[in-house]
Amino acid sequence: MTALNEVAFRLPSSRRSVPRARALLHAVLGEWGAAQEVVENAELVLSELVTNALRVSAPRGRQVGVRIARSAGEGLLRLEVSDAGGGTPEVKEPGEVETGGRGLLLVEALAHRWGYEVRAAGIGKTVFAELKAPDIVAGPAVKEVAAVMVRAGQHVRVWGEWRTVVSTRSEQYAAGGPVMVLGLDEGPALRVHAAEPLAVRQREDG
Repeated sequence: MTALNEVAFRLPSSRRSVPRARALLHAVLGEWGAAQEVVENAELVLSELVTNALRVSAPRGRQVGVRIARSAGEGLLRLEVSDAGGGTPEVKEPGEVETGGRGLLLVEALAHRWGYEVRAAGIGKTVFAELKAPDIVAGPAVKEVAAVMVRAGQHVRVWGEWRTVVSTRSEQYAAGGPVMVLGLDEGPALRVHAAEPLAVRQREDG
């Protein structure tokens, strides 16, 4: 079975979430060894998907979910953006004088395939796009990664020692921006910005 690696986080319904999503994607793809062309295309696609999600009418306080996944064996990068709004995404042909409405045209042009799925739980939908990324590879057992990529079961080096991560969740700073809260086997939970680099290694038993 092809190994699938993924990173997921949530962002507030704010215009500032577009550059934040792009910055986190850039950090993740850097860790995954994606080619520059893939990075640039993926940033454009994710920007459009997040922008569209922010434009839909959704209940107050709802956040936008982002998921970045790779399938190294298939050479594919999958981007998903979830929102709590109604409606369905449609590719439109804007007129010559219109300045907007070209987002999904760009996604369709850059993606290997794209579409949407109704969320199984709750309201809203998930719009996805898959890009060909043959350079994406699995990383070494020990390396420095963005905090958003840390998973339960890995060891993370904090306060000069290795600690086992038992849980992960994302929150928002008071001033905005994603922060990861990592529950550890010993000591207090670690709160760091999602893009903060951390030294991690896989579980020693595999």
